[in-house]
Amino acid sequence: MARILLIEDDSTIAEGIVLGLKSHGMMVDWFGDAKQGELALQDNMFDAVLLDLTLPKGDGMTVLKNWRSKHIDTPVLIITARDAIANRVAGLNAGADDYLVKPFALDEVVARLQALMRRCQGRSQSEVRYGDVSYQPDNQQVFYQGNMVELTIKEVAILEQMLTHPKQIHSRASLEDKLYGWQQDIESNAIEVHIHHLRKKLGNDFILTKRGIGYYLNPAYNQY
Repeated sequence: MARILLIEDDSTIAEGIVLGLKSHGMMVDWFGDAKQGELALQDNMFDAVLLDLTLPKGDGMTVLKNWRSKHIDTPVLIITARDAIANRVAGLNAGADDYLVKPFALDEVVARLQALMRRCQGRSQSEVRYGDVSYQPDNQQVFYQGNMVELTIKEVAILEQMLTHPKQIHSRASLEDKLYGWQQDIESNAIEVHIHHLRKKLGNDFILTKRGIGYYLNPAYNQY
C-alpha cells in the first residue's frame, strides 16, 4: 500500500483526491499549507507527493526546491492550475517528476503516481516477484505459487515494502511509518500480528526475524 503526501489547500479537491486514492488502495496524509507539507516530508516516509503550487504560508515551488536542496528524492507530481508552458518547465527544472494541470481525471492522477513509484523503485513492469510470491502493485493483487492470496490492506502494505526493498531489514518503526498516518493510534503488537498472518499465507519461513532489529525476506526463497 503506497503512502501518499497530498499538499492542497482546496478542501473540495483534496477530499476528492483522498477518497479516490483510498479506493485504489493508497493511504493519504493531507496538509493544506506549504509549511506543514514541507515539514511532513522531512519527518516521514512517503512513496510519492501530490503538490499544489498556490498554497497558504508559502509557495509550492519553494517547497519543492527546499526538498531537493536537502536531497529528498521522493517523487513529486505537481497538480496546479498554472497551465503556461513556462510554469511546467519551471516545475520540472525545480525537481518535479511530473506535472498535471487542473482540472484532471482521478484515474490519470492514479496512473501517473503508479508510474512514478515504479520508476523510483527501478521497475519498468507492474509486477514484483520473489520466489513463489508475485505482487501486482497497480491492482494490489498477490499470488503465491500461482494462486491468488487474500491479504488485508495492512498486510499488502508490509509485503510491498519488503518486496521493493528485498535485501533490507525492516524495523518495526519503519513499517509503522509505512502503514499508519498521522494521529493514528498503533497497538504495540500490530506489526507482529501482521507478520504472523503473512507467514501463515505465504509460508512460515518467507519472512525472517532479526531479533531486536526487524524483519527481512528469506534469501533462500529467491535463489533460482
